[in-house]
Amino acid sequence: MAAELTQGMADPEKGARVVITGIGGFVGSHLTDFLLQSFPGQLTIHGICNSRNQANLDHLTGNPHLVWHNQNLEDTEALAESLREIEPAYIFHLAARSFPGASINAPMQTLNTNINITLSLFEAVRQAGLAEKVRLLNAGSGDTYGFIEPADLPIKETTPFRPGNPYAVSKIAQEMLGYQYYRSYKIPIFNTRAFNHLGPRLSDALAPGAFARQIAEAEAGKIAPVLLVGNLDSNRDFTDVRDIVRAYWLALNSPECLPGIPYNLCSGQSHSIKEMLGKLLSYSTCKFEVQSDPNRMRPSDIPTVQGDASRFHQATGWQPQISFDQSLLDLLNYWREKVKA
Repeated sequence: MAAELTQGMADPEKGARVVITGIGGFVGSHLTDFLLQSFPGQLTIHGICNSRNQANLDHLTGNPHLVWHNQNLEDTEALAESLREIEPAYIFHLAARSFPGASINAPMQTLNTNINITLSLFEAVRQAGLAEKVRLLNAGSGDTYGFIEPADLPIKETTPFRPGNPYAVSKIAQEMLGYQYYRSYKIPIFNTRAFNHLGPRLSDALAPGAFARQIAEAEAGKIAPVLLVGNLDSNRDFTDVRDIVRAYWLALNSPECLPGIPYNLCSGQSHSIKEMLGKLLSYSTCKFEVQSDPNRMRPSDIPTVQGDASRFHQATGWQPQISFDQSLLDLLNYWREKVKA
């Protein structure tokens, strides 16, 4: 499968080094899997993170092509020294406080963390003398568009920002830093805006993961078959995380993809949260009672999100390969295995 997804794309230089910030997270772990499977023996991946949280990568323990660096991303001087030693050809900046709902309760921490670690990384690249030697993926979010007007659908990169939470504000700032460091210091920084992700390892801090975990726990007899839910009426544009990480690689390796400008990454299809829940429930033989939980409601929510990824498709040929249904089933099966532990 990995070979098919990278067919027609030039292989990286043998021995090339890759840095991934936030490697132990949902997206970082899938990107690591994708790179090691697609280019076996060709890349060495250096994961830079604040703590060695590698539960998502336990299956790669002992892999000689994976190196962990337990490092404070806000320590610019130490980070610059690490980058000098590694001499990466590629950097994927995925580290962040990444839960929009949680950012509402922790706005200062979200803004400080996401902006500061991004600024520190860009400065470290500059100070390490890597400005014209590395290609850097700056992972943004479709959440930056915020309060979408019906006339804006489908959402293009020219749609105005109307952020609905502190996380979205932090991602806008992160993208602007990417633009500024590209223009000021010629660092090839590629800005993407990925919409909602699905797939195995998705946290239960997000609605699909919360649903999947509750279903799996009820099936295992650990909780009553009562599903607590938030707003089911909103519509979101979901893409499988495995398609997203493939897009990240293409962004740094497609000649027509340009640094400095933003690219939407999305399926172009919108599904309601109610539809998503119904599909997950259809995969289970348990009978559930669904109850609304006020604690799962956000103070502000966007009715419909549907993106347009045509700019990225034209530059790279990318389009999602994994269906919405398959993503949900894989997510549920992941939580079924996890609750057994």
